[in-house]
Formats: sequence, structure tokens, C-alpha cells
Amino acid sequence: MSAIHLQYLLLLVSFLHHASSNSVPIFNAIYSFGASYEDTGNVAILSQASNQLKLPYGETFFRRPTGRASDGRLVIDRIATYVGLPFIPPSLAHGQDFRKGANFAVSGATALNLAFFQQNNIANQNVQNTSLSVQLEWFENQKPSICNTTCMQFFAKSLFMLGKFGDNDYFYMSLGGKTINFVNSTIPLVVKTIRSAAKRLLRQGVMHLVVTGIRPNGCVPVYLTLFASTNRSDYDSLGCLKVYNKIGIYHNALLCSAVKQLRLEFPHAKISFSEYYEPIIDFVRNPNKYGFTSGTQLRACCGGGGPYNVNLTAGCGQTGVPACPNPSTSISWDGLHLTDAAYNIIADGWWKGPYANPPILAL
Repeated sequence: MSAIHLQYLLLLVSFLHHASSNSVPIFNAIYSFGASYEDTGNVAILSQASNQLKLPYGETFFRRPTGRASDGRLVIDRIATYVGLPFIPPSLAHGQDFRKGANFAVSGATALNLAFFQQNNIANQNVQNTSLSVQLEWFENQKPSICNTTCMQFFAKSLFMLGKFGDNDYFYMSLGGKTINFVNSTIPLVVKTIRSAAKRLLRQGVMHLVVTGIRPNGCVPVYLTLFASTNRSDYDSLGCLKVYNKIGIYHNALLCSAVKQLRLEFPHAKISFSEYYEPIIDFVRNPNKYGFTSGTQLRACCGGGGPYNVNLTAGCGQTGVPACPNPSTSISWDGLHLTDAAYNIIADGWWKGPYANPPILAL
């Protein structure tokens, strides 16, 4: 082992010990933006009718629903623990101190503004005015109560996380009957929007930023149910819909290139590209390797039946819709979102690698 490798290993061990001790946080705070994979309760504040406010959501870790779209914790919860901070509260919660972080993510949020969907006749009850730019406005309005005149210095020592924006944009387009060609044509615009948001944050003194790619939607149980095909050639060897996975591959490739451009524009900042696509694909391909039950990797744990345990009229959280007895053996919680166990593996991969480049620990 070379001296450089040994020095890096010792530094890594030091940081791991520091994080686990929870004595002094590695970062001042965490500020997170995103949708349901990141939302720690904003959707529940905005809509008391949300299924995420009902059991069995939250049953595994919190023993109660918290507004998170899972049976337990999300990646953001694990990362907060790793860096020595408390769970990050939803930004719309009253009476909270946001100096250690705030989560602006809202389930169902899009990268593109509501106006885009309205102008393209895609607007429906799912599309809310909680897009990426709206979340950034919430953050900027909250700045005076967080750091006042010292924001540049404070944010330089905080961790900022841009969640997997884009998934909902493409989902709403598909639900609205738009063609795959139309969806593909919007991907550069979605990525440009995310890149612009990242630049907006970096110009405000952010020095540690995580930018997140989207998942393989062709392997998501709700997609497999809604967009089922009678043509076997539309599916890959894993049973996933090829065309929706190609959207993810294209989006992530463009976003990865955008991150490289941001690193050139802001050479003093440390910017990580984190993945949902690769870990989820590997979960589906090798479920036993991660403790998931083989044969159920494309089925929801909590659902109302059907080939993928997804019933569009009886979703998780509704009366009489059961959850599987052991969610830790499932990848998908409710057909769209992941289980506590799956999020845990992904969070570990973001923290130490290989699902983030560079890993958050290296920031």
C-alpha cells in the first residue's frame, strides 16, 4: 500500500469515527430539496388527506406515520445521522429551528414549473405549485432566520442536497398521454433547470452540494402496472420496461455531464453526483445479495394485489390494504417508493461509495 493510499485510509477511518461519535457535526446543517424520496413531512402539512399520514407508513422505524413515503427512514435521514445532525425537519413545519437544517422537498414536486404543464395540457390534480424553483424561493425567504448576515460563511460549512428531480415530470407527462418522443425532448430542459438551480445555490456560498439522478422507472411496480405491454420485447431480461429505463439513462447521462460543467465553473466547491438508478437495478438483478426476497423484487410490499401488488383504486394507507409481514425483504414499499431497508443500503452507498461520485464522506 502506497503512502498516499495509507494516508487516505487513515483519513477515512478518522472521519468515520468522527461521524459515529456524533460529538461535533461534520456540517453546520443540511438543506434538502426534492420530491417524495426526500420529503420528511411537507406533503402531510400541505394535505392532511395524504395516504402518507396513515399506517402502515412509518411502521418500521417511527412506529407511526410521519409523512415520509416509506415504512421508515429515507436517505436524507441516514445522511443526517452520519454527519452527526438530528433528522432534518420539513421546512413548512411551525415552531422549528432551521439552523441545523431544513427539508424543502415535497412529494410530487417537479423540476419544471407548473406553467410548463399547463401550457402543454398536462396539468392535473397531481401537479402542484411546489417545483424546484418554488422550493428555492422558500429557502431564500427563510435565509434571514437561519444566518442573516453570515450566510456565505454558514452555507460554506453546510451540506446541500438536490433530490431526484425529473422523475415526476416524466411521470406526469406519461400519465397525460404524451409520447415517449415528447418526454425525451424535454429531458435537456429538465436537466438545464436542475443545473440552473445548482448554480443558484453555489452563487450563495454553497460549497458542498449533492446532485441526484433519477431511478430506473421501468422497474417501478406502478409503472409496470400503468404502462403494461402485451409485447414481450418491450421488457428486458429483468422484467423491466425498456423505454422507461432509457429515459433514466438519458437523463442521468446529461445530468452527470452538467455536474462536470458545474465543477469547472465552481472549482472551489465540492459537488457529488449520487445515484438511485444503479443501486435499484442491482437490487432487482441480485436481490439475495442485499437481503431481498427473490421473486418479489418487482412487487410492492404494501398494496392491493395484482401482478406487482399495485391496485390503482386501493393504494397503501387505504383501509384494508395490507403490508407484507417483513418489509426489510422488499425493495419497493408502496409501488413507487422504497423500503427503509432499501434506502439504508443506498444511503450507505452515497456516504462511502459506490453510489455517489465522490462519496459524501469525501466532501
